[in-house]
Parts: sequence; C-alpha cells; structure tokens
Amino acid sequence: MAQINKSTDYFNTGLYTGNDTDDHAITGVNFQPDFVWIKGRSSAVSPNLYDVIRGANKPLSSNGTNTEFTRTDALKSFDSDGFTLDDDATSDEVNNNGVTYASWNWLAGGTASENTDGSITSQVSANTTSGFSIVSWTADGTNNTVGHGLGQTPSIVIAKNRSATSNWDTITNVIDGSIDYLKLNLTDVKVDLTGYTLNSSVFSINYPNTNNIIAYCFAEKKGYSKFGSYTGNGSADGTFIYTGFKPAFTIIKNASAAYDWLAQDSTRQADANFDGNPVNILNQVNANNAESNASTRSVDYLSNGFKIRQNTAAWNTSGNTFIYMAFAENPLVGTNNIPATAR
Repeated sequence: MAQINKSTDYFNTGLYTGNDTDDHAITGVNFQPDFVWIKGRSSAVSPNLYDVIRGANKPLSSNGTNTEFTRTDALKSFDSDGFTLDDDATSDEVNNNGVTYASWNWLAGGTASENTDGSITSQVSANTTSGFSIVSWTADGTNNTVGHGLGQTPSIVIAKNRSATSNWDTITNVIDGSIDYLKLNLTDVKVDLTGYTLNSSVFSINYPNTNNIIAYCFAEKKGYSKFGSYTGNGSADGTFIYTGFKPAFTIIKNASAAYDWLAQDSTRQADANFDGNPVNILNQVNANNAESNASTRSVDYLSNGFKIRQNTAAWNTSGNTFIYMAFAENPLVGTNNIPATAR
C-alpha cells in the first residue's frame, strides 16, 4: 500500500478574496481538484460543493436541502492548479467582491468510470492512494448496494439526493464499528442504523426510484487521514486525539447532542493571544454564518494529532461522544523518514 509523504498532493486548503469578475482564477492548490468545498469567511453565505462527476457550475449547499441546479456565475472549471470562478452575480456565495473565502480541495480519480460491484451500477472517481472517491448513481427505490471503488471500507460516506429536496445523509462506523446515521446539514444527533451495508466494496442508502444521487466516500489512510470518535471531558485540558500526523483540516460533530458541524484548518492564522498552538478560527459547514474567531472553541494542532481546548458543548461536553474527520498537513514520519514538526 502506497504511503503518502506529501499530503498537499491530495488535500489542500486555499484562501482567496472574491472580485466579482469573470474568469477569476484561484491557484496554489498544487493539483487539479476533483472535489471543491467553498465557504465564505467574511460574509454569511451558504457553503458550495462542486465535483468532477456532476461538473462545474452545479453547486450543492451543505447547509440546505436544495436539489442540484446549474449556475453560470459560480465555479466554472477545475484547473491544473486550482479552479476558476465566474462573476457570482446571483448569490455572492463564491466570488463576491472583497469577500474572503476558504476552499477545501480533494483529489479523487478524475473522470469517472463505471463500477458494477454493487447491485446497482455506479459511476466512480476514486483515488485508492488517498482513500477518497466520488460516487454517482441513479436509485431504483430499494436499499441497493453501490460500489465506491476504494478497495477498503470507508469510515464516512456523505450522500445527497440531487433530484429531490432532501437532507445530506451521512453514514459512519467510527463510533463503535456499527453503522450510525447523521445529517450533515442539520445539528441532529446520531441514529443507529440496521439493515444497511458498509464494506470494502459497497455501501447502501435507500433513495426513491429514478432519483440521481452523489456521494463522497472517505477511507482512512495512515499518515494522511484519520476518522474516529472521542469522549468529551468537560475540561479546558481536553481530550488528546492521536492521528499520526499534524492536521491541516478537521471537522468535529457532537454526535450525542444537537450542535453544529465545525470545520477548522491550519491555513488560517490562530489568535496570537492564546498559548500553545491554538486553531480557533472556525466555520459551521451546516450553516451560512461567516467564520468566527472563538476563544472558547479552540484546539491545538500538534505534530501527531490534536488536543481539545476549552469546555464548550460543541466539542467537549463531559461524557458526550464526538466524531471527527482529520486530514494531514504533514505525516508524523513518511517513507522518507523526515519527521513532521509541531506548530
């Protein structure tokens, strides 16, 4: 199994400022992204998601239930070192003049291929090295199985019905090995699922007949990605989560209580007034809020994981279970035997 030495070949955070003009090129991603998640930093706008299978100019919003639609004034192309935006005249969600944005970018497998591992054929863009795939299929109204192309069991699958107004379905096995269900666009607590499949070849989610579905599948890769759960301790000296790498990006969700999905990354500067390595600038990916610099909701990004700081219900209520997604800035030690350093 290939080990990743340079995490930014597969995931990278990009920061930019909108200018409300056509052909606004965002560069510095270091690869041609197949999945782009954009969130406004300085303005309260909906987060937009784009992927190579559905194509540019087809946003979905992770804070809403909207169906897929075509916009000619949003993300217009995936490029060799990033992506290009149009003038964003309609909603100002990705390119409003003077507004700052964060983009989280993943590399999948480029153009999709047919996958027949499941009971229903899917179109899959998969990167087995980084453990990420984009999956598209047309549902048949049953709890059909769908091939994801990763060759190992995904830890988290995030799916959206493109044809109908619906929630973002998120299934995961990171809490106790069984399958749990959450909604990415809502604050709902996790629900146990029975009769569903999640294995090294396929997963299953039931959707109405003839509806078109998209899913983003994440499997854990040593030194690059980690998906798991932890228990809050209600203390400013919070839980330490070992990942085996210095994080570049995390999403945390309280699975026991109704709180937001909170995203942070190492690219945005932490407040210099805090001790240690705090990352306290965050976005709610299930809301249209601007980013916040919250002294009561910080974590430390360390060379081998992250440590929860502050006693806040969103990610440290004593006894509550929290799930997380983490992607590396640097592996702890790669195949080149070069150790990562702390911030």
